[in-house]
Amino acid sequence: MLLVKQCPVLACSSQLRIVPFRSGPVAPKLPWQSACMPGCCRPPALLNTAKHSQLLSRPLSLCAQASSSDAPHAASGPEPLPELLRVATAAAQEGAKVISAAVDQPRKITMKGATDLVTETDRLSEEAILGVISSAYPDHAVLGEEGGVSGNTQSEYLWVVDPIDGTTNFAHSYPSFAVSVGVLHRGTPIVGCVVEFLGGPHAWGTRTYTAHKGGGAFCNGHPIRTSTNPEVTRSLLVTGFGYDHGLAWQSNMELFKELTDVSQGVRRLGAAAVDLCHVALGVVDATWEYQLKPWDVTGGCVILLEAGGKLTTMDGQPYSVFSRSMLASNGPLHPQLLQYTQPKTEALLRQGFDLSEWFVPRGYNLK
Repeated sequence: MLLVKQCPVLACSSQLRIVPFRSGPVAPKLPWQSACMPGCCRPPALLNTAKHSQLLSRPLSLCAQASSSDAPHAASGPEPLPELLRVATAAAQEGAKVISAAVDQPRKITMKGATDLVTETDRLSEEAILGVISSAYPDHAVLGEEGGVSGNTQSEYLWVVDPIDGTTNFAHSYPSFAVSVGVLHRGTPIVGCVVEFLGGPHAWGTRTYTAHKGGGAFCNGHPIRTSTNPEVTRSLLVTGFGYDHGLAWQSNMELFKELTDVSQGVRRLGAAAVDLCHVALGVVDATWEYQLKPWDVTGGCVILLEAGGKLTTMDGQPYSVFSRSMLASNGPLHPQLLQYTQPKTEALLRQGFDLSEWFVPRGYNLK
């Protein structure tokens, strides 16, 4: 494998080697905090514990040059950020291997709602990711899209996992989906890895975005920065629409039209982690969306911020991954975009629309 100059943690090509999947351990689940959408809470899946024990004894797999031990880490003291990123990258790549083995195979699809779906690959990818995380950090908490909360919610560290961000795209073999793994420390994003799938049927590839707080952002090991464009009229933008077609959805449809009229275009890719990484990469200038979940954004938020981007809520308030609105930009464009998003968001609040934090695991300390 040919390696160019890489970031300290990651050295990998754009192709993934397919390996047989072995499922990983998932700790007992804890209940969600009450602030969530009706019907969003699901009981934990039953897992094969015999297979889990196999993965616990398996070393972390990562095509990187790293000298850290694969033994579980001590619970006391702050965790070194490069080591957290190494494990996050290993975990994301384990999930990506599961997806790589499935991208050109028939899908087994289950509906979570009228149009919201999940595939068997989502579940298998999450099990593989959690196996790596729990092997390295058994005392940390985990929030996964499919499995919910596991581990020790009294920990200062919360791993937030989306095994396939953009499941609908994956189900249709449309090339805009990713694995996202992020780490919060007392609610602050500090580590992120996103493996984006590119190409299409029989021509799939990936690119891997990585970042830890204070260490810069990288794509396939190369440093990346946001664009410097300060003008909406010269911008290319991205947004997204969730499955709940209520007031926030209607407001965003209006924003989509308004900003399409004044920008060079607004795209809708269907994967928030990918949108954030594209802003970090500098190929688009900003993205915004209502009602994103923490697993959609945690990995990508770190990458965006370390690439020089800016994050607030859509009404200009400090942003948390548990917020229900997000405006992410290259920085210079932010004030102009707020002129469009802030009035719409304030109007929603006046109508009594709930934009408070949601999906915070019960017992997890954000301070």
